[in-house]
Amino acid sequence: MRVLVIGANGKVGKHIVSKLKETGHEPVAMVRDTDQVPFFEEQGAATVLGNLENEIDQAFYNIDAVIFAAGSGPDTGADKTILIDQEGAIKAVEKAKQFGVQRFVMLSSMAADRPESAPTGIRHYLFAKHRADEHLKQAGLNYTIVRPGALTNDEGTGRVTLKEHVNNFGEISREDVAATIVRLLTVPGAEQKSYDLVSGDQAIEDIR
Repeated sequence: MRVLVIGANGKVGKHIVSKLKETGHEPVAMVRDTDQVPFFEEQGAATVLGNLENEIDQAFYNIDAVIFAAGSGPDTGADKTILIDQEGAIKAVEKAKQFGVQRFVMLSSMAADRPESAPTGIRHYLFAKHRADEHLKQAGLNYTIVRPGALTNDEGTGRVTLKEHVNNFGEISREDVAATIVRLLTVPGAEQKSYDLVSGDQAIEDIR
């Protein structure tokens, strides 16, 4: 499957590209500038230049599925968060529809399904994620939404807790998030589903 990874140069995005290669897919890494291209070329991954703040049509040619893993980052203000995490994601969903891409996996955030309950400091971020997620649900695509807990740079364990709702806000490594997203990409039972994701006991390879 030829998979466009939006946000490929991010910490999770790099893992996603790597996991796609490992599992026999053909990743296309969307990057903002040419300085980011060599990293992916060394892995044998295709790249396409694209900026969510501008036109991105060129990224969607000959694409079978989209993984949206872009984010404005924790240190940006509300304006940038809305621009990337909300409007950028909505734009990507609409482009997928326009170009006939049916499969779309969204990297969201735990509590994005209940943003009003979040502390004031991160509420704008979760509302942006929430609006993007809700737009995807109504878009008519075969979607999956993944809402991980607190992200770490630990080595992946290959084991997670993946449920519609997880009561306790836990942690999970970025590598395990990436592996789970790539797994869900081709699990038919994951379509039209939203999941919370934290570290746990279920082997990622056993997700059905």
